[in-house]
Amino acid sequence: MKKLILEWIRIIIGLFVFAFGVHLTIFANIGLAPWDCLGMGISYHTPLNYGLSMTLIALTVLGIDVLLKEKIGFGTIIDALLTGNFVQFFNSFNPFKLNDKLWLGVIIMIIGFVFMALGMEIYMKSEQCCGPRDALLVGLGKRMPKVPIGIVEVILWGVVLLFGWLLGGPVGIGTLISTFGAGVVMQFVYTLIRFEPRDLKHRGVIETIRYIKQTDTKAHKAI
Repeated sequence: MKKLILEWIRIIIGLFVFAFGVHLTIFANIGLAPWDCLGMGISYHTPLNYGLSMTLIALTVLGIDVLLKEKIGFGTIIDALLTGNFVQFFNSFNPFKLNDKLWLGVIIMIIGFVFMALGMEIYMKSEQCCGPRDALLVGLGKRMPKVPIGIVEVILWGVVLLFGWLLGGPVGIGTLISTFGAGVVMQFVYTLIRFEPRDLKHRGVIETIRYIKQTDTKAHKAI
């Protein structure tokens, strides 16, 4: 059980680092990535702030993941509940005004991608499944086997971005940079730190519960 708690703490730390990276991409003020654009758009038309809007989106996507019968881990659930609120925390307490220079915004956004990649590395090493949006991408990809996963991702992001734009979410050069540049920066960072996400063996909620029961049984027998 102690090992599991440490893994959950690792997930939370990773999401905190990731959220700081997302905050930087917002602070750059040159346009948002598709999902963030949607979250900001929702916040403009509801009493919800950005963090709660993103939590609502994540929980909705989580529900879709369950319907698609994708593997859901405790990491997926923690991600859905905390990430948006962590980003809102940084947004609320950043003492600096939003950036107003394009060149500086590009630099800030790229630095944000680096923090996002590092946060994901910390979080994913707990091996308790990916976030809701990644699970959705995988689920859709399975149902469109003849379509390359990259194309599926572009279609998904396109739909999300359209709704975000219709709701008034910020769209700009940063949106393009996020769509095509975040993955490149992530790959560079993972190559640098020698991290390969595909080598991980994720445990779903059911597998984790079984692990807890086995650990408790062994503990009782030891007593």
